[in-house]
Amino acid sequence: MNNRLSLLIIALVCLAGIAVTAGGQQVTTKQPSTTAQKQPSAAVQYERPAPLHDRPSLILKRVGYIASYNKQTRTPNWVAWHLTKAHTYGSTQRSGEVFTEDVQVPTPRATDADYYNSRYDRGHMCPAGDNKWSEKAMTHSFLLTNICPQNHGLNKYEWNDVEMLCRDWARSYGAIDIVCGPVYEKDKQAKYIGKNKVRVPDAFFKVVLCRGRQPKTIGFLFMNNGKKQPYAEAVRTVDEIERLTGIDFFPALDDKTESRIEAQARLADW
Repeated sequence: MNNRLSLLIIALVCLAGIAVTAGGQQVTTKQPSTTAQKQPSAAVQYERPAPLHDRPSLILKRVGYIASYNKQTRTPNWVAWHLTKAHTYGSTQRSGEVFTEDVQVPTPRATDADYYNSRYDRGHMCPAGDNKWSEKAMTHSFLLTNICPQNHGLNKYEWNDVEMLCRDWARSYGAIDIVCGPVYEKDKQAKYIGKNKVRVPDAFFKVVLCRGRQPKTIGFLFMNNGKKQPYAEAVRTVDEIERLTGIDFFPALDDKTESRIEAQARLADW
């Protein structure tokens, strides 16, 4: 093989992403595209609640979150995600999205028609605003398995305020873990909307974990009605919300740390 032909072959294989060593071996050298390098990495499922054994629980893994779905209520038991600073930014807009029936769960299941004339909003658990970093993540956030019937005032004001607060915390600390979902009170008569009988929550919870050298947690509990509920007055400890919901939120923490930080909740510490 002459020198000119050898140089041509080496140039071609390098363009294909393969380097040729002196011994004739091939080593892949192709780099990620510039576009891929600019995108935030996929959502990290850093932590999720302990398995539930007292209610139906189908685990749904999405691009931006994990959900435990309850086929009896047609709503999630909980939705969990790891919110990084990078995931609080992005150019994907929610304007082109529509709320979508989730065909990965059994029927009967929630449909968009169940919410028509129900006087309840389609309330996001993992918010669209936490998923602007990815078109697919944004689309997944509009699946009805990530949605609950939510009072309009709560959805527009207090719930939205805490969503924005969590994004501020993710930017300040680099990342936080969030779990939220509906609360159904056992001593209250169940209320449903739509042909598929989507159960209306009595309240909603949200718990937040910040890791690092000084880990801390905080929880919130909002009643699903039209009464004003400043989020400062909705603060609860994670222990309180665990007792209320029967969910162990952060089981991967070591027992000593978990016991200490889940018994505390001071908004001023954040």
